[in-house]
Amino acid sequence: MSTSTTMSSTTEPKKLHIALFPWLAFGHIIPFFEVAKHVARRGHKVSFISTPRNIQRLPKIPQHLTPLINFVQIQLPYVENLPENAEATMDVPYHIIPYLKIAHDGLEQGISNFLQTHKLDWIIHDFAPHWLPPIASSLGISLAHFSIFNASTLCFIGPTSPEGQDRYGVRTLPEHFTVPPEWIPFLSNLVFRSFEAKKLFDAMKQNASGVSDWFRVKSTVQGCQVYLIRSCREIEGEWLELLQELQQFPVVPVGLLPPLVQTREDKEDWSRIYQWLDKQENGTVVYIALGSELNLSQEDFTELALGLELSGLPFFWVLRTPSWSGDSDLVKLPDGFEERTKGRGLVWTTWAPQTKLLAHDSIGGFLTHCGWSSLIEALQYGRPLIMLPFLYDQGLIARFWDKKIGIEVPRNEEDGSFTRKSLAESLNLVVVDEEGKAYRDGAKEHGEVFKDKELHDRYMDKCVEYLENHVHMHEV
Repeated sequence: MSTSTTMSSTTEPKKLHIALFPWLAFGHIIPFFEVAKHVARRGHKVSFISTPRNIQRLPKIPQHLTPLINFVQIQLPYVENLPENAEATMDVPYHIIPYLKIAHDGLEQGISNFLQTHKLDWIIHDFAPHWLPPIASSLGISLAHFSIFNASTLCFIGPTSPEGQDRYGVRTLPEHFTVPPEWIPFLSNLVFRSFEAKKLFDAMKQNASGVSDWFRVKSTVQGCQVYLIRSCREIEGEWLELLQELQQFPVVPVGLLPPLVQTREDKEDWSRIYQWLDKQENGTVVYIALGSELNLSQEDFTELALGLELSGLPFFWVLRTPSWSGDSDLVKLPDGFEERTKGRGLVWTTWAPQTKLLAHDSIGGFLTHCGWSSLIEALQYGRPLIMLPFLYDQGLIARFWDKKIGIEVPRNEEDGSFTRKSLAESLNLVVVDEEGKAYRDGAKEHGEVFKDKELHDRYMDKCVEYLENHVHMHEV
């Protein structure tokens, strides 16, 4: 049998068996799950690999796809400093995540056993399993690295190959991340602020898992056959081209995977949310959600609350208490805050249906940490953004969209602090002020691309076609 095959358009492609293995964070698991469903819709068999508790927390699979999607549960090993039942980043504070990486690396044997006993064509994997490429290669399984980061962020991070690094050198100081890199040939304001660069630089270094994030990314990118990116040419055309040049192997955009618009059902637990939102004027409410991984300092938290109060705008604030927190970890709302904002604002402390909330006509702006998934959810409804990035790629995403669909809250370059006054002014500018109309219009305009489900489905179809046409056929 030949080592690889390219199907002509007339032959029916063979049905493949594709495994997916996301990093242990729901910001990764959910997009991987969307890809899994899409692969299954095309008639291929899917094995979705994660830990038992993460699989339990996934949304239900549509009935017609259940025969094609198999959940492979691999028990997370015990690791000192990692609390029992902690299987995702949302279960632990930020500084414990390296121990979650140790546990993740302990899945190697279980995954290796699964791959050896099942005939697989592709594994779609994440940045973390630096040990996966040699295992897959020895078994003749093709690897697709699926990045939930967008193309501009990946271009900023730069080439992962030794040749690329020889050509451009390696950034060795935090300040190297505060200027546009020399390999970006067009004008770009994508840079990290000083306080973000310091944090990122720490993450690039070795951590308690014994392996730096940068080493994980390099190993998994260099070991794969194709780079799948959660993006589309309509938004990041020049960046996708540049990424292909920098990496020197195929880059395939999978579209934005916008979440399905969930139908409104008043009988559900959150009918109280709807009753409250229905009483508000259209386009006036600020929706606030800063992601499941963020632990704000008391100082930032206080400024945020007082900034909301000062803005005078109605608000809906999702403020979930992390499952891992004890009383000493909890930040406190300013004294009297809830009494003073009663009726005008709602602080919601349990899970809230973000997609449904953003779809509600009363929402006039979204105060967000700029996670790519949250941004996609907001823009498919044309909601303008008030951006307050804290971790990972969020600062770069904020720079990319600043002044197009909203604004970034002014911050201190060195420590990232902000004031209640600058927050209140930013909120009013984006949601109600006449001068902010361009941001509201910009969000609606860009929203046309974000909500075009057919467009994104076509990207995903092309991606699956790529996997069909570039599969390695193995001797039995």
